[in-house]
Amino acid sequence: MDKELIIDAHTSEINIVFLEDKRLVEFHKEKKDNNYAVGDIYLGRVKKIASGLNAAFIDIGYKKDGFLHYFDTNQQNIKTLYKYTKHVISGNYNQKQPVNNKSTKEKEVKKISDILNLNQQILVQVSKEPISTKGPRISCDISFAGRYLVLIPFSNRVFISQKIRDDEERDRLRKLVNSIKPKNTGIIIRTVAENKKVADLDADLKDLFGKWKSCIDKLQSAKAPQKIFGELSLASTVIRDMFNESFNNIYINDDLLFKDIKNYIKIIAPEKINIVKQYKEKTPILEHFNVEKQIKSSFGKIVTIKNGAYLIIEHTEALHTIDVNSGRQIKSNNDQEANAIEINLNSAIEIAHQVRLRDIGGIIIIDFIDMHESHNRRILYEKVKEEMKNDRAKHTILPVNRFGLIQITRQRVRPETSINTLEKCPVCGGTGKIEASITIIDKIEDNIKYLTEKQNEKYLKITVHPFIHAYLTKGFFSIQKKWSLKLKKHISICKMSSHHLLEYHFFNKDNTEIIIN
Repeated sequence: MDKELIIDAHTSEINIVFLEDKRLVEFHKEKKDNNYAVGDIYLGRVKKIASGLNAAFIDIGYKKDGFLHYFDTNQQNIKTLYKYTKHVISGNYNQKQPVNNKSTKEKEVKKISDILNLNQQILVQVSKEPISTKGPRISCDISFAGRYLVLIPFSNRVFISQKIRDDEERDRLRKLVNSIKPKNTGIIIRTVAENKKVADLDADLKDLFGKWKSCIDKLQSAKAPQKIFGELSLASTVIRDMFNESFNNIYINDDLLFKDIKNYIKIIAPEKINIVKQYKEKTPILEHFNVEKQIKSSFGKIVTIKNGAYLIIEHTEALHTIDVNSGRQIKSNNDQEANAIEINLNSAIEIAHQVRLRDIGGIIIIDFIDMHESHNRRILYEKVKEEMKNDRAKHTILPVNRFGLIQITRQRVRPETSINTLEKCPVCGGTGKIEASITIIDKIEDNIKYLTEKQNEKYLKITVHPFIHAYLTKGFFSIQKKWSLKLKKHISICKMSSHHLLEYHFFNKDNTEIIIN
């Protein structure tokens, strides 16, 4: 499979496109002034404790306070984290990193008011970016994600990705990491660490521990609210999480970003350094790779599927709904059940693609075409799970219920990718009504009289749609000649295929457009 990553950098934002066999699979947008990205660490201050929600609102400098729920405090580590933060800020701390020694017999606190106090300074990490009217979701579970490992301060355990299923490989990785990890530091071994050498894991771990040490150094002079650590840019994060040996090309149209990505690839995969290429053509990069067309056809309320079926995708405040419609995909030689299962299976492929492409998160309700046989419903359920396997976001899929619905919950850490595929009509301005052509001819004539008589223009060039041009210039004694003879001025009429039917513009002898109020 041909895998390509395209990074389109603009003044205000960066577009990141992932293609598989030239087909658009993922599309991400990142604003260059985005200061609250997932993974960023802040020294925050407790602004409000909401006992009814068992949560606290933490000031981290955003216009809306960050939301910290009790379940995101990690009670086993938060006391250690708070004490360590306090000692670092005051300058009275030991270079040796503490570890949580909480006894399992100790009674667990279940109220956030027993853990946090107003105006308390606490180290927090952004787990979800600000979405809609909500502030960032934050956590006290501090971690640093690398290429192969995730470092967790104040822990002493080693976790291994469940996707690594080989028992021998799991034992090998556990022994390797235990032999190289610093004391009082927890480690999560990521899926991509499978079959990697100890040198690769050690280099990744040293880089992560260096980030944690730099946070401690910055924390000594910090005052809440203040950013302590900034995660990689979205482009680098996407490459870190998605990049593997199967990638064929990475195209970038920005000089600085090209150097950054190339240096990053040189560190994590030096043998693949040549796949990073700078795009320097005049044609916009997304248009050159036929992405622009795919974006316009893939986003929108209605998404067509092969053989005439289509999806209707709608977004409410609480959830997303996807309705499957058969359209023209009805085979007369099949019964209703056979048609339904065929359409539903084809739709499952496109639904998994759309969910990943749009980065739809939260609750997703899919209304498939009704099927009466339980065997077919199980086949559809397995098909949806199979198609969603390539989705990097955490998700849960429930079986088809008796109403023919499948429910999916999918991790949402960033705002949904949304592309506006509808534009206001340039002719009617969205009113649904246009002026008659003859009225436009009268308006052009009135403007010619005004410009020649009131503004004393001796030469006029008028650009119009080809249909209007033919109407004004046809015949031996055309309307254009009548205007020129009547007003004794030189009037030139040019056709412009880019104009809509009722569009026209005036220019003087210097070819400068004359604006008429």
